[in-house]
Amino acid sequence: MSKIKIFSLGGLDENGKNIYCVEIDKDIFVFDCGLKYASGNMLGIDYIIPDFSYLVKNKKRIKGLFITHGHYENMGATSDLLSVIPNLKVYATKFTKYVLMETGVPKENIIEIKAHKKMNFGHISIFPISVSHSSPDSVMYVINTKDGAICYTGDFIFDPAMMGAYDMDLGKIAYVGKLGVLCLLSESVFSENVGHTSPNHKLVEVFKKTIKNASGRIMFMVLPTHLYTIEEIFKAAENSHRKIVIMGKKLQNIVNFGLKEGYLTIPDDTLGDLSNINDNNAIMLICDDKSSPYAAMTKIYNGYDKFIKLKKNDTIVFSEPRYDSNEKVLVRLENDLAELGCEIVNVPSDKTILHHASSEDLMQMIKLMRPKYYMPVKGEYRYMVGNADLANSLGIPKENIILKQNGEVIQIDNGELVDKQEKIKVNDCLIDGNSSDDVGELVIKDREMLSENGIVLISATISKQDKVLLVGPEVTTRGFIYIKDSGEMIQEIKKICAAIIERNITPNYVDYNKIKTEIRDELSNYLYGETECKPMIIAVVQEV
Repeated sequence: MSKIKIFSLGGLDENGKNIYCVEIDKDIFVFDCGLKYASGNMLGIDYIIPDFSYLVKNKKRIKGLFITHGHYENMGATSDLLSVIPNLKVYATKFTKYVLMETGVPKENIIEIKAHKKMNFGHISIFPISVSHSSPDSVMYVINTKDGAICYTGDFIFDPAMMGAYDMDLGKIAYVGKLGVLCLLSESVFSENVGHTSPNHKLVEVFKKTIKNASGRIMFMVLPTHLYTIEEIFKAAENSHRKIVIMGKKLQNIVNFGLKEGYLTIPDDTLGDLSNINDNNAIMLICDDKSSPYAAMTKIYNGYDKFIKLKKNDTIVFSEPRYDSNEKVLVRLENDLAELGCEIVNVPSDKTILHHASSEDLMQMIKLMRPKYYMPVKGEYRYMVGNADLANSLGIPKENIILKQNGEVIQIDNGELVDKQEKIKVNDCLIDGNSSDDVGELVIKDREMLSENGIVLISATISKQDKVLLVGPEVTTRGFIYIKDSGEMIQEIKKICAAIIERNITPNYVDYNKIKTEIRDELSNYLYGETECKPMIIAVVQEV
């Protein structure tokens, strides 16, 4: 019998940053390692990754990191984890391995796996099962223990028409259910959507209609790892007598890999090159990036792209997911494009590009697996609650449905749930640019202050020998007040600062720390009284 702990370092009550840990006796198995893209109010932060402190502290006990599929919400922070645990082994299928390497994960760290090939780790085994998702070679994982199986679904939908690298092995899922599932961890993102996700994820006919009705060039905005959507665009373009041009090295690499490995199929005479981009019948696939949404089209609109110049009869298709946090950016861009005369096409509201399990998909998975305990994961808390309600409606007792937040540990001893109230400390790590270091909340607060109230810089020079004020105090402002129009206030600021400096100078000693602290405190009170603003105040006092 085993002592099992299950917890998340990210992914609960949020979209993205998925990382789930299963601790069996002394061994730790980590599933997925994703990032979360920053919203518009994060002031320069590009993305957010989980806090890896617990994993670093227990790195000798980690048997491996197991990735379900090649989307950044599930594997985007892998290189960040490897920067602190360099010898960690990463298990991934072929396409996921390629995407990991494209994001900087060393090839020697990755062990390529195949669905339905068991991996043994002592008395524990891991069994990947193929599932249907928009990324090829997606898998769910079954962790076989002495007390039963622990299953993590990753992202999935039920669609019998998805074949090949997108196929789902229902037989093996049902077989695992018959053997006995101790705990099922299942995604929650679309739990409020009624019915099955399929066939609402099929967009070939939408794209065909767009291509047929377009009078000029067509530009499809796509996310590079959504290979299923790219394949649908290829299918829709068949027999249209149009050339498809892949724009951008990143997208070109993924498409080339997809064509080479058979994930994508396209007639040889359909692909064009840069010489075709000004043809009236050209179709261009343009790679977008969720870290800077719609940046590629914004660049084209502003005339900064060295290859593409917009024409009045161009059709722009936003064939990528829409997110609430990016809605304002998209609406503004659509207005600009409409003024230019471009035709704008969005995915219809009754369709979806995201391949997540809706209510019927979730219930079908529960019926196949028949778990003793059920743990909704991945998604905002209301979606997790909706997922829990579905499980309860199928007869799983409420006491066997586990709703947790990041860091909260569930413990199962000898096959029975034990309430230990254990919690692991977790935080968000804010990443700005290429640095892998956490920016921290204090930096964000400073940026908020600068963006809202500006900065006031006080500079002064004191004689090292005579201990008298030589120059200043001088006042410089940015984003606060215009100095030429605020002469009286500037003079009062100088007067306050000079008095503070004078009273902290003695013949033998100058208390610089006290000067800076008092300037910040007194000026802050004065400026708030005059302007109701609290700018950042920086005092620079030096000796010569």
